[in-house]
Parts: sequence; C-alpha cells; structure tokens
Amino acid sequence: MVALYLPQQSSRVAGNFLQREGAPLPFTPWHRLEVRNALRLAVFHKLIDAAQSKTQLKQVDADLQDESVLVHTPVDWVAVLRAAEKLGGANTETIGCRSGDLLHVATAVELNYELFLTFDERQKKMARAAGLTVKF
Repeated sequence: MVALYLPQQSSRVAGNFLQREGAPLPFTPWHRLEVRNALRLAVFHKLIDAAQSKTQLKQVDADLQDESVLVHTPVDWVAVLRAAEKLGGANTETIGCRSGDLLHVATAVELNYELFLTFDERQKKMARAAGLTVKF
C-alpha cells in the first residue's frame, strides 16, 4: 500500500495491479498508521520533502473519501492480536517475521481475505503459512 503513495521500486507494479483489478484495498486503522508514518519517515530520510509528504497524505485522505483506491475497513483488534500471536508462535522462529508484519497477515486472516498483497519476503512466507494466496 505504501508503494502507491511513496516512490519505490514496487510502485509501478502496485499501481498497475490496482488499475487492473479495479477494486479498492481494505484500509484499517493499522494501515492508516503504517502508510502515514511511512510518508513522514520518508521526509526524515530525505527521500521526499515535507511538501511532498503533505500532498501524499492528502491523496490518501482523498482516496478514502471517494473509496476508489482505499476503503475504511473495521477490524476486531482483540481477534487480530490473538491471531498474530498464534501465527508468531507457530512460525516466527523459522520465518523471522516482525510484529508489524504479523499484524498485517493476521488482519487479512481475521477479515477472511484469501489474497494477500506484499513485496516483503518474510511477510510473503508468513502469509503463505497462514493459508493466504500471495501476490507479488
């Protein structure tokens, strides 16, 4: 999701996928923190300037407003955290997944999604271990 708003190697692939599929991506409060903080962190690392970050933050809000790219998606955080702990207990020692990545995978599981989109290799492994189909 960050690749849609912050120039990365994967940005073109992410944008093309979204255009091809045409369905908006689920956007939870966790995604809100992740995407918005990634944009602010990019300013810290001097990948973009503050004005560019502000523009992209407004774009995220606009995409949520018209629901063409992103759609607000509520989650049961107790269930997500329990699922993340279960996934971590079963797989982290062999996959090496961070807590944030576990939250992404567990959220998809708890929302009953079958497809998981990621460019992160450890997230891919964890998503597959959770029974999700992984794209990218």
